[in-house]
Amino acid sequence: MPYFSANFATKLPHGFVHNRRNNFLPANVENSFLLILGSKRSLVNSNSSRPSVSFSNQTDTMEGQTQLALSSSVPEKYSKELEVAVRAVHMACLLCQTVQDSLVSGSHGHLQSKDDNSPVTVADWSVQATVSWILSETFRNQNVSIVAEEDVEALSKADSAGLQETIVKTVNQCLAEAPRFGLQGPVMALGTSEVLEAIRRCNSTGGPIGRFWVLDPIDGTLGFVRGDQYAVALALIEDGEVVLGVLGCPNYPMKKEWLSYHYRYHKLISKLAPPSSKTWDKGCVIYAKEGGGKAWMQPLLPADKKFVWPNHARQIQVSTIDNPALATFCEPVEKANSSHSFTAGLAHSVGLRNQPLRVYSMVKYAAIARGHAEVFMKFARSGYKEKIWDHAAGVLIIQEAGGVVTDAGGRLLDFSKGIYLEGLDRGVIACSGAKLHEKIIRAVDASWNSSSL
Repeated sequence: MPYFSANFATKLPHGFVHNRRNNFLPANVENSFLLILGSKRSLVNSNSSRPSVSFSNQTDTMEGQTQLALSSSVPEKYSKELEVAVRAVHMACLLCQTVQDSLVSGSHGHLQSKDDNSPVTVADWSVQATVSWILSETFRNQNVSIVAEEDVEALSKADSAGLQETIVKTVNQCLAEAPRFGLQGPVMALGTSEVLEAIRRCNSTGGPIGRFWVLDPIDGTLGFVRGDQYAVALALIEDGEVVLGVLGCPNYPMKKEWLSYHYRYHKLISKLAPPSSKTWDKGCVIYAKEGGGKAWMQPLLPADKKFVWPNHARQIQVSTIDNPALATFCEPVEKANSSHSFTAGLAHSVGLRNQPLRVYSMVKYAAIARGHAEVFMKFARSGYKEKIWDHAAGVLIIQEAGGVVTDAGGRLLDFSKGIYLEGLDRGVIACSGAKLHEKIIRAVDASWNSSSL
């Protein structure tokens, strides 16, 4: 039985930071982690080795990250699921890059519209079909259940034959690359019915019992069609708890300063200068597993390389900045489902002086996990309901990288109520540390009643 259940979430005590799935540590405890093994808790030093993974002392100067290397064949819980998920997201990123290049170059036939007027592309459906097929084929004996954003309704219309053909072609092109990523592709190219079935299979509604995957094929579709930031998000939830999360960020620049600029500008600038670590370099997959106390980042796979697990992954950690005047905070680009005016007032009252970093998608979560930002605040307008696929993977990654994510009442987000984050208290607050988190929670309490949300 878990030590903490989101069904009975309580407000985090001030001065404590959520460090694992079910554990809390005093904010002043450093270099120690709570490691859950079965039903036991053991306090271990952060330099201790884990059962099947060892960490070298080689440090990457870019972000102070350590190299990851396999050292034993002893399987860890969710190790296969994590490995397959990371490989699948790498493939999905490759697919997205191909489709986005065609969109940016001026081929707009790939763009459709959803009932809620947000755009959806061939990439959304193709990623969903690809990831669904990979998970179902790999874990076929586990009755794979998937919650995902897209459905096949728009693809079932009489005039959608051309769109279906494009999606089927895109999916098969991606799956043909499966061996390069260490996965088994289909023996024969998938037909239209098989691709539609893979999309349709993602019809789970989640809940508190059992295991299901959560997929957002393209989080931040507006950013995607504009040639900007977006993410492929995949998480695994078991009995209402997020147990692993993977974020693919194909346009994430390696330099923090470039996050606020359109990537095409820097891609052009980089062509004018000799290649170096300071020229435009983008694309990564970030992942974490619950209870590990570590989050990892891999670069996207170059076209001429084969995927090798764990592909020289580097450990990432949240920023150590706790002075609000020095902190960078993120907020959604879209005003339709977030109040910029309230977050601006809140930022001022807390002492956040830097201009907000407005980034599409869960790339905001990635920025905090990588130490490129310290705060993410989202306060939805009345009537808007947060979906689990917009948060699950990013929340776990930040928590395992050392950060804190709660609602505005200080309670952990509850992923056990279906496709929505039911019972959410006002908004979502993600921070690199407990100190900033506590200040923002108090500021929300002080100013909420005077807001129009």
